[in-house]
This record gives sequence, C-alpha cells and structure tokens, in this order.
Amino acid sequence: MLEKQSILPAIRDMRDLEVFLASDFVVGVLLEIHIARLDAVFRLLSEHGKNVFIHLDLIQGMKADEYATEFVCQTYRPYGIISTKGSVILKAKQKQVKTVQRLFLIDSSSLERSYRMIERTRPDYIEVLPGLVPKYIREVKARTGIPVFAGGLISTVDEVEAALLAGASVITTSNRTLWDGRYVSK
Repeated sequence: MLEKQSILPAIRDMRDLEVFLASDFVVGVLLEIHIARLDAVFRLLSEHGKNVFIHLDLIQGMKADEYATEFVCQTYRPYGIISTKGSVILKAKQKQVKTVQRLFLIDSSSLERSYRMIERTRPDYIEVLPGLVPKYIREVKARTGIPVFAGGLISTVDEVEAALLAGASVITTSNRTLWDGRYVSK
C-alpha cells in the first residue's frame, strides 16, 4: 500500500482531512488532533478506504505513553504509529502496528542517542526531520538498514526529488501543493 505513493500527506486540520479524503492517496499522517475528534476522523477514514499513521505525541488531551498507545492501537487500528518515544514504538510493535521513529537532526550527539534508541526499538521506518539534508537521509538509511521518511521544511518539488534521490522511501508533508497526483501510483 505504502509503495504506491511517494508523498504521505500530513493532515493538520479538518480542511487537510477533507482534501486527503478526496485525493487518490491511500495512506496519510494524522497530526495535531484533539482526542475528542478521533472517533469521527477514524469513521471518515474507514468510509473512504483511507489509512493513517497517527502521530501519538501530537494527540491533544492524551499523554503519549504505552497506555495511550495500547488504547489507540486497540480502538482505532491505525496503519501505523509515529513517535519520538521508544516506549511508544515498542508498545505499537507489540500490537502489530507499523511504527515510525521520529528523529530530529539537531546535532551529532542527539543523532548518536537516536541511533542507540533505534537499535533498541527497531521501528519499521525512521522519519528524519528536517528532510532537507540528503546527506543524513543516506547516512541514517545506511547505518540502520531501515527505510527512511523525510519530513519537515520540504516545500518544493525539487526538495521532494532530492530527498527521494537520497534514499527516502516517502516524503511527509503538510504542504498541500505537493499533494498532487504525480506522487501516487495507481
């Protein structure tokens, strides 16, 4: 399913959700949602045959921990869970939900700490932020052997192409101008 698209639309609000539901994309990323909207959003996703990775750290009104992960996985069965927290990744894996470990490129010591956590959690994917640094997309993919998502600050077709050429499996973006059909295989 994920192999058919190079962009994962990142849904920040209800307008983004409407655009995603009307698109040819099958999988997206659900960001910044209030806990009270989860039922309605997942009902709409199901009605439209759509799946999402849900960024557990960004659910408003819910603490991103193992209990929240278990609740979300059992109640909504998302396509995947995204988190910066190792405990969330491990619990989602236990629930047989795809996992994305989010990694922020801040400095070399934080990158090394992230590598140690990734060795322990072994997520299905790693999301590198910002995704504008092809050198680190290549490095993270080579060092971990795990497929890489590139996200954050990508705003042009050239930046999408550069990240994909560097080895990113997909690009996560809330920039709707990049959600056009060129990145979906039918």
